[in-house]
Amino acid sequence: MAITTAASRLGTSAFSDAAPVELRPNATQGDIEAVILAVYRQVLGNPHLLAADRLVIAESLLRDSKITVREFVRQVAKSDLYKQKFFHSSFQSRTIELNFKHLLGRAPYDQSEITAHLDLYQNQGYEADIDSYIDSAEYDAYFGENIVPYYRDLVTTGIGQKTAGFPRLLQMYRGYANSDTAQLIGTVPRLVKDLARNTASVVVPPSGGAGGFAFLPALKGDASYSAFGGSKAFGSGQLFRVEVAGITGKGYPKVRRVNKAVIIPYEELTPHMQRVQRQGGKIASITPL
Repeated sequence: MAITTAASRLGTSAFSDAAPVELRPNATQGDIEAVILAVYRQVLGNPHLLAADRLVIAESLLRDSKITVREFVRQVAKSDLYKQKFFHSSFQSRTIELNFKHLLGRAPYDQSEITAHLDLYQNQGYEADIDSYIDSAEYDAYFGENIVPYYRDLVTTGIGQKTAGFPRLLQMYRGYANSDTAQLIGTVPRLVKDLARNTASVVVPPSGGAGGFAFLPALKGDASYSAFGGSKAFGSGQLFRVEVAGITGKGYPKVRRVNKAVIIPYEELTPHMQRVQRQGGKIASITPL
């Protein structure tokens, strides 16, 4: 059932009113096609998918019952297409947020989950990190071999849910027609501050009206969403807002009136300052959060 009476206004009713998509025994070719499209929609963040983008071999294996839905999900998440959309072009913590959303159907609940996947990626690589979601007891309990992952915390189940799940997921879910590659604030992490501070996320409608996502004003003096250097919350957990002026390096227009700011952990302060100097910039301020 819907987790809130405002499901329609928040754009979540399309999921709360629908049953999970499952590949059942004796499925027709039409049923299998529906499963394939549901996997693409979930794992690739509701994309506009071209015929050339589809994983033809993996689809064929699923149609011939040579692999399960779980294995098809794995192949999509390890594909060059997924990497292009969510790995190569995103901040590392943003990639982890999306992996949780796409593969486990929820947002990260706390900073320890981000840290664990950062460590796993650094030590074992991309594919091992993807496997850790899909081979987890959590994935097995909710989706098993043949249920397409879905946004679990948009509905009330009472099983394994946390209070923080719904508002955190809503920060990443911006409506049924929205794509994860076409959101207003781009590829920066959505939850880095809330997770690092262990605070509740704000429930914000996707758009339409003064309370909508598209109309949220930036905090005065906070340009963190225009950061050029990345944003990773790990290590000690202490975050700093570093404001930079005068970047003139390759790929960066000269800053005249507006400084740029990035939120980074303590461990990244020195490397970040060195990068700024190499790019001809100046540190305008460093403020602990």
